[in-house]
Amino acid sequence: MALAPHLPSIAALALGLAVLAVAGAAAGEVPGIPGARRDGSGRFLNTVGDIPTAGPGVTVPFFFRKVIATASGRPGGPSVVPNDGTFLRENARHSEPTVTWIGHSTLLVQMDHATFLTDPIWSERASPIAFAGPARRVKPGLALDALPPIDFVVVSHNHYDHMDLPTLSALAARDPRTRFVVPLGNSPTLEGAGIPADRVTECDWGGRVPVAGLEVVCLPAQHWSARGALDRRLALWGSFAVIGPGRRFYFTGDSGYFDGFSRIGDALGPFDVAAVPIGAYEPTEMMQPFHMNPEEGLRAGLDLRARRIVAMHHGTFDLTDEPIDEPPARFRKAAGDAGLASDRALVLSIGETFGF
Repeated sequence: MALAPHLPSIAALALGLAVLAVAGAAAGEVPGIPGARRDGSGRFLNTVGDIPTAGPGVTVPFFFRKVIATASGRPGGPSVVPNDGTFLRENARHSEPTVTWIGHSTLLVQMDHATFLTDPIWSERASPIAFAGPARRVKPGLALDALPPIDFVVVSHNHYDHMDLPTLSALAARDPRTRFVVPLGNSPTLEGAGIPADRVTECDWGGRVPVAGLEVVCLPAQHWSARGALDRRLALWGSFAVIGPGRRFYFTGDSGYFDGFSRIGDALGPFDVAAVPIGAYEPTEMMQPFHMNPEEGLRAGLDLRARRIVAMHHGTFDLTDEPIDEPPARFRKAAGDAGLASDRALVLSIGETFGF
């Protein structure tokens, strides 16, 4: 891949310097995007209000099935391409726009002279317990030590497959300049893991955070949060737009399909790239409000007015009931049925980098 050096604009440099004064980002700064609401007990709500969850008749058999599947293993998984990070480390100095799939919802993005990560997880399990819970099926597409310098990290919510404290702590220790952007209520968890408070910025939906010459905008998603039995919806969840002078990137995080994608596309699109989740959708009775199937993921990308739609959140961890290889196959078929070229709806290999 050829390098394409260019100089950032004066406005972008000024935006980057402004981050030193930023401690948080309030809501209401994006037309059509309201700030998050809470119920009477102080728990955050989705844009449609409180969404009922599946009862024990669905959840208990599901968890028994996952225990068996975790112990026995199931076939399938994403392909892998070697990536030693050489190009990406060099590209951090030149900034040809690229996206690299590390695995699950972890993407390494380089654009407009900044390098950032989404929901980074390098741990072997997506679990608070070292010896139990969903195990990584495929190694990360790039070793942590092989990463280029990371300007900032966005974390969409506090579930263990998205907020991996060992990885976040390692990234913080690796580079004292790396900043962390999280939705409201999540900074205490990062600070409890040893990440300094002055390197963590919380934001409400609609809040804008200038960092590394880019603007990070916290946006709604339809999901929920919890790291234990008693903290459900006490921290906010969200998605992110990252806007630079030359490129626009959107990261869905975890979300069910909802009309917010159209509102985000109208307010901030079109996006050069939208990363959308396509896995963890069965059983439907339990997952449908909070996760998208492949067809919904593609539809979300189109609602966002994305020029390229990248599939994620599949294959790395065996989280739900659908066959491991089903999400990418369905995503490709949906894209073909919609008449989209293969370079517009992408299923990457682990470790693969593409330019945009």
